[in-house]
Amino acid sequence: MRRLCQYFFFFIVAAFLAVFLLLPVWIVVAAGFNFGLIAEVFRNKIYVDGLINSFQVACVTTSGVFVISLALALIYDKFDFPGKELCNTLMLVPMILPPFVGALGFQQLLGYYGIINTILDVMGFARIDFLSGSGKFWSVCAIEMLHLYPIFYLNLVTALGNIDPALTESAANLGAGRWRRFFKIQLPLMRPGILAGGSIVLVWSFTELGTPLMFGYNRVMPVQILNGLNELETNPLPFTLVFIMLAVSSLMYLFSRLVLGGKSQSATKGTLGSSAKKLSGLKGLPALGAFLLVTAVAALPHIILVLCAFHKRYYNSLLPEGFTLEYFESALSNSLVLPSIMNSLRYSLLAMVIACCIGIFISLATCRWRLKGAGAVDMLAMLPLAVPGVVIAFGFLSMAVKFPWARAIFNPVENPLWLLATAYAVRRIPYVVRAVTSGLEQSPEELENAARNFGAGPVRVLLKITLPLIAANILVGGLFAFSFSMLEVSDSLILAQKAQFYPITRALYELSQILGAGPGIACAFGVWAMLFLAATLAAAALILGKKIGSIFKF
Repeated sequence: MRRLCQYFFFFIVAAFLAVFLLLPVWIVVAAGFNFGLIAEVFRNKIYVDGLINSFQVACVTTSGVFVISLALALIYDKFDFPGKELCNTLMLVPMILPPFVGALGFQQLLGYYGIINTILDVMGFARIDFLSGSGKFWSVCAIEMLHLYPIFYLNLVTALGNIDPALTESAANLGAGRWRRFFKIQLPLMRPGILAGGSIVLVWSFTELGTPLMFGYNRVMPVQILNGLNELETNPLPFTLVFIMLAVSSLMYLFSRLVLGGKSQSATKGTLGSSAKKLSGLKGLPALGAFLLVTAVAALPHIILVLCAFHKRYYNSLLPEGFTLEYFESALSNSLVLPSIMNSLRYSLLAMVIACCIGIFISLATCRWRLKGAGAVDMLAMLPLAVPGVVIAFGFLSMAVKFPWARAIFNPVENPLWLLATAYAVRRIPYVVRAVTSGLEQSPEELENAARNFGAGPVRVLLKITLPLIAANILVGGLFAFSFSMLEVSDSLILAQKAQFYPITRALYELSQILGAGPGIACAFGVWAMLFLAATLAAAALILGKKIGSIFKF
């Protein structure tokens, strides 16, 4: 009977993923897979440029992120220095603000009359228009690098920490130099971490919608898809664009697996960082300084966003000419702001509940119940990390148009609560699954077996033993599901049709487009969002510590 109940819940979870993950993706594939339309896309120079530009953004961003993350991860793994415990916390700083919102601060930094050009003018150099022409491309890449490098870093630190130091020590004793040891031993053994972090960054930057949209860099495929949304009922070309994006992102992921995957050598160790060289006093300052420097550069958009939220006049100067609370007061009185906060709270809370329920049952089926097919469902739950958010959003929108039952539940015009909440939840299930699975793998199963031996039923064991043991992990997964749903971009921009149902990110975008005080109000609103996400990530870091990197793994 117990096994039957387990399979019953497992079937419900599998059915949920099939209907709300596989079906939307399949609808997009079926609607977009048209040889004539695909050929038309590739004959159109605008769309070809959009695809090429998106690919170039992904390649440049991923390469830059890899260089930054690898340097910091090697420093962290090889040296023990004062302030090392602070470094992983510093790595979370760029994640407290999505690049979509950080672009507001970046525009003040790079604008023609912004901070950098003011410095150039004072030094006697000509001003540079960073935000036009090719400058937009590099600006988009730069802000995405500064936001995404923590994901790569956390995976690389975990991978380096699992390498047995005896291997490199033996190679050194045999005369292998530092670079030879790195390329022949460490780098090959780091492949799982490189694949896990690199795949997420590559797909994320290829499909990122909000950042190029805020910079006005419209000739990229995600923005072209959004611009075609108004013609969706009469023009199937947006579906073809979405299909091409899905196909290219899948090929990119498969190529990365081909290059970095394959059979991985096992060389794990039991003590993390046991071979680190101790740097005491002033000798440790360069190592800590590297983390502080990168964090300071990554925090610039956050700092400037705060300055923009309080400024009276911020034009052709390093600092604002006076400060005011006018934008915060205007934000509170704006008709978009407070309703969007309440909407996002409703969408995100419901999404968190859905993601936690589905994620917990997937982890239990995999780690405790060990049901047949559980591994396949666990892999399926990771699919949202590889599938672009634009694809899932278009799939949900198509479901609401195509199926009467879906239109009754997911009404994008009259009441998009379940539409947005379910779309958010599907995107965040991987975070819950990885957090809960990590907790189950570290919790002794003997305690549950002992409770069963004393006559406790399966429900009592689950409620009294299993769930309390992994409560911290469930809390972390829930925090991530809630906080990232509050600031979700792709689903919010595509699925929210009416102003009265706008979530925070859609309201931020609309405010930023208003001439005059609009950008200042958007910055004030962004500061609130930044503080909220900072508190969430800080709580998650305190609970998970070094294991927070497991959230961002395939």
